Amino acid sequence: MIVRRRAVPAVLAAALLLTAGCSSDAGGSSDERASTSPGGTAPGSSAPPGRSAEEAPPVKGSVKVVRTVAEGLESPWGLAALPGGGLLVSSRDDGTIVRVDEKTGKKTELGEVPGVSAAGEGGLLGIALSPDYASDHMVYAYFTSASDNRVVRMIYDEGKPSGEQLGAPDTVYRGIPKGFIHNGGRIQFGPDKMLYVGTGESGDTGLSQDKDSLGGKILRLTPEGEPAPGNPFPDSPVYSYGHRNVQGLAWDGKQRLFASEFGQDTWDELNAIKPGDNYGWPQAEGRSGDKEFHNPIDQWSTAEASPSGIAHAEGSIWMAGLRGKRLWRIPLDGTEASAAPQAFLEGEYGRLRTVVSAGGDRLWLVTSNTDGRGNPKDGDDRILELRVT
Repeated sequence: MIVRRRAVPAVLAAALLLTAGCSSDAGGSSDERASTSPGGTAPGSSAPPGRSAEEAPPVKGSVKVVRTVAEGLESPWGLAALPGGGLLVSSRDDGTIVRVDEKTGKKTELGEVPGVSAAGEGGLLGIALSPDYASDHMVYAYFTSASDNRVVRMIYDEGKPSGEQLGAPDTVYRGIPKGFIHNGGRIQFGPDKMLYVGTGESGDTGLSQDKDSLGGKILRLTPEGEPAPGNPFPDSPVYSYGHRNVQGLAWDGKQRLFASEFGQDTWDELNAIKPGDNYGWPQAEGRSGDKEFHNPIDQWSTAEASPSGIAHAEGSIWMAGLRGKRLWRIPLDGTEASAAPQAFLEGEYGRLRTVVSAGGDRLWLVTSNTDGRGNPKDGDDRILELRVT
């Protein structure tokens, strides 16, 4: 059953006016995968300026770690770059959002998001900035509560003391199925200024093919939490379905949406998303001969990937791997791979959770070794700045 947002409280409306201007790590252990039988770029979007999506990138690319931006982050999950400088990072287990000075690495806690219930793969997950952030100072967050997964938004007031800079959350959307596994969690505003939400089927495989369920979907919402105009199914937030556990969302320079997701035991996927299409789970994992299902751009064995966040830069999709402990480059020709994927940083920084465009040929990359499934080293977890081709 689809549950829509509640109305915006009057106190929040007033505040807005005042502020205007899962893959196994090994064998059968769970790692976000458990074996069960349009024009321009909105703030917070992954679509960067730079190489045209139609200009074929080189067959072979490169990655250089320019520097370590910050260290000592606890279970980082989502990252959003502020337009005036600074990076916001969510902590899955602590339920907090921290601001990182990307020049000095200094960390300042904004505050704790109330209502977060962190367990298993749930907790405070993706974050995104309002498309009107310059005037409304809204930060959106996806988190697991005691009863569901939901999206909220909060005013960020830099003028308040550390730990008190987040306003009370307004629930934008609720009722997304929760589980110990497969909670999805990635949110992004697209170039159309609509909110895209990647969800998981929470371990209940039947939800993915049920278009009346929010589980195993990509949702498309207005910033206020209503089904976005132009969605493929009438009065529904569902944009695509048949997903297992969507973990990454990104757009290219032509406003085409891509998504990464966990398979079960065989194939992980990178998909080009077409409104209304069925991506096959649980009937199909990876490529399928069934024309009813939209096949992935590419697929990986579960040991090589366990894909999480993705970003678009220099004509390629860059995909972070958790169990795979590497960064994948997938060069594109439109919505097809133009050459074989390349792996970088294999094993050098451990599990990789989130990758975000930093503009042009730069990326922010977030490690994920303090989430209970990694082997933390001194300094974990960290944000790295990369230069890529």
